[in-house]
Amino acid sequence: MSAEDLATFVETVCSESHLRVQEDLGDGFVRLRSEEAQRRQAAHDIRSSEDAVIEILRNARDAEARNIFLATCKEGEKRLMVMVDDGVGIPPKLHSLIFEPRVTSKLDTVHMDKWGVHGRGMALYSIKENSLEARVVASEPGRGSSILVRTDTSALAERTDQSTFPQLAFGETGKVSIRGPRNIVRTACEFALEHRKTLNVFLGSPVEIAATLYQFGLACLPASRLAFSDSKDQVPFAKTLAYAADPTEFVAAADALGLQLSDRSAYRIMQGQLKPLDSLLDCLERQGVAGNAPEARKPSPKPARAAGPAKVALSPELADQFAADVQKAFSAIAEAYYLDPQVSVEVKVERGSLKAIIPLVQDE
Repeated sequence: MSAEDLATFVETVCSESHLRVQEDLGDGFVRLRSEEAQRRQAAHDIRSSEDAVIEILRNARDAEARNIFLATCKEGEKRLMVMVDDGVGIPPKLHSLIFEPRVTSKLDTVHMDKWGVHGRGMALYSIKENSLEARVVASEPGRGSSILVRTDTSALAERTDQSTFPQLAFGETGKVSIRGPRNIVRTACEFALEHRKTLNVFLGSPVEIAATLYQFGLACLPASRLAFSDSKDQVPFAKTLAYAADPTEFVAAADALGLQLSDRSAYRIMQGQLKPLDSLLDCLERQGVAGNAPEARKPSPKPARAAGPAKVALSPELADQFAADVQKAFSAIAEAYYLDPQVSVEVKVERGSLKAIIPLVQDE
């Protein structure tokens, strides 16, 4: 065999084309290997960021989630999506395998919905094939999941207008539809409306979703944190942020879910300065139209207002004692945040409230 023939043989056997082709049928026709056919199908399934969003939402729904928290942001041409849910969870040994083709937990429960068939074992594989990064950040059986997807929008397109919130519309038969740019928020709203009886969807920036997860976890916070220490490994991932003792722990807990925050953002969330998000369905209802939709959820009634403020005449002695107690309690916080613990606490009764005002900076 000549050197030229040998080079041709090596090129034929070892080239990328050989790895993609099972059989050369002649006249330019080939039979692809199954792996190559799957790769091409995956590239076809996901054509935009909006496609990726609907697939991870469907994946959470099929995992029996009742609350889905989707954080997304864009820096330059890079789009980040982190989905946290309270579904059944994924065993650690399967974290990487679920992104392989034909891997599914729905052998007998293929789901057909308005977006097509779900349960072929191709959704997460398709997302990974079209993204820079796709991985399970955290998931265990019974604790839900956190899945991170990072894309390059110069390769995987998305709608230019990602800020416009959609509007509800009703047909003559009363059927509800959503109008507006087919951006990420509209995609998520359509999914939320379609599943309004069974689950809630929250969509926002990583900081907004962290604030929402914090409040979500506070609802089940035990009276004593000692109760948490004995069962820390059993707490659902969607509720772990509520157990952070300080901003440093909060940042670490958020990072464990794939949400990167600054210490300042964590501090503001824990101080209640950053409010949690409403669900997308609640946001739609606030338009004043969704409440008329068939079977739409009604907003929670506002609590009745008290008949009038309580009148309390606080004696100077009690006010001084209360101020001293508050100052003593504040000393631990002052030490943690390098503040002056020797501050003058002002105590007063105002508009039916007893207020203790603690200046963070002592006047000279």
